[in-house]
Amino acid sequence: MKDRLLHTPEGVRDIYGSECMLKQGLEARLSGLMRLSGYDMIETPVFEYFEVFGEKRGTARPKDMYRFFDREGNTLVLRPDMTPSVARCAARYYKDRKDPVRIAYCGSTFINSSEYQGKPRQSTQLGAELIGDASAFADAEMIALTVECLLESGLTQFQVEIGETAFFAAIAEEAGIEGEEYDELVRLITDKNIFGIEDLLKREGLDEKYGKLFLTLPSLFGSFERLEDFKKLTDNKTATEAIERLEKIYEIMKIYGYDDYIGFDLGKLSSYRYYTGIIFNAYTYGLGEALIAGGRYDKLAGQFGNDRPAVGMAVYVERMMEALVRNGCVRGEHEKTKTAVVAADEASYAKALKKVRELRMNGKAAFIRVDEKRATDDPAEDTDVIFVK
Repeated sequence: MKDRLLHTPEGVRDIYGSECMLKQGLEARLSGLMRLSGYDMIETPVFEYFEVFGEKRGTARPKDMYRFFDREGNTLVLRPDMTPSVARCAARYYKDRKDPVRIAYCGSTFINSSEYQGKPRQSTQLGAELIGDASAFADAEMIALTVECLLESGLTQFQVEIGETAFFAAIAEEAGIEGEEYDELVRLITDKNIFGIEDLLKREGLDEKYGKLFLTLPSLFGSFERLEDFKKLTDNKTATEAIERLEKIYEIMKIYGYDDYIGFDLGKLSSYRYYTGIIFNAYTYGLGEALIAGGRYDKLAGQFGNDRPAVGMAVYVERMMEALVRNGCVRGEHEKTKTAVVAADEASYAKALKKVRELRMNGKAAFIRVDEKRATDDPAEDTDVIFVK
């Protein structure tokens, strides 16, 4: 039991030293970027009522949440996702705002899934939500903010892959796929599991034209030029309009000067059912998981009584840190500089305090040690000893 007290539960860990400095520095720079972009920082509770994240919201599965009860018997959960929390917060505090609302946040999320063996179950998300703007310009603003966060972090080689859930949803609705079959097909397409897709299509007895399109979806990715070919795959009006919206977003990204970072992938879907339009992930070399993810969710806010369109993005902070280290893009600010130890005795304590304040005013960490012998005989590697008489 004593040994256990020194360890953390599975899926969580301590962060300390230079790694903690890297994390705090990264969070400070990215949240600063969001504030400069007009996004107000907010904080939401670490735990909320279960209903905020229930299946109706299309978020994490109930079995994957950490659940517990309050004294009144209400079911509470550690938040598995930030977006429903922000939508709830906006519905309560910003619902009378007529103009679009820009909100940014930073907080931990928690997933309790057997599929997360060996992976962290607590992670930090730093993100932004633009609520009340349904335009392609809002989508482009969020993708541009994604690019700017990546550049601000220090990364230079990355790609933002954009999909359109509205394209898939329109075809699935026309084909009559819904419920559990819809969720299964999303998972199979995301995993690019062609055999699984074929098996599901046979079970459902779908028309050949739908089967062919669903089997093609995992390979529908590439540059802007491919979008015109994607439109020719269906005569579904809603699906075609979804591709046309991607084309418009790309033209706006050219104005930003970020078009070289953009790619498209119609096989990019999400298990989160609240997405209604674009969906995007940002990747870099050496890491197979997305550093940033986001998308449009026009119906989620309405479930909290504030029926407004919305689009958002979230940085997975720990993944971003890993990518920075692997790509050699870590800035020097995370490295711990030497701390000044001002050694004094009782008679010189006032002088030592004056010296410490002077050092801190100049940006150097410092503290007093009233033990000259210890400061001399046992100095820490990351300290400079200063004697005051």
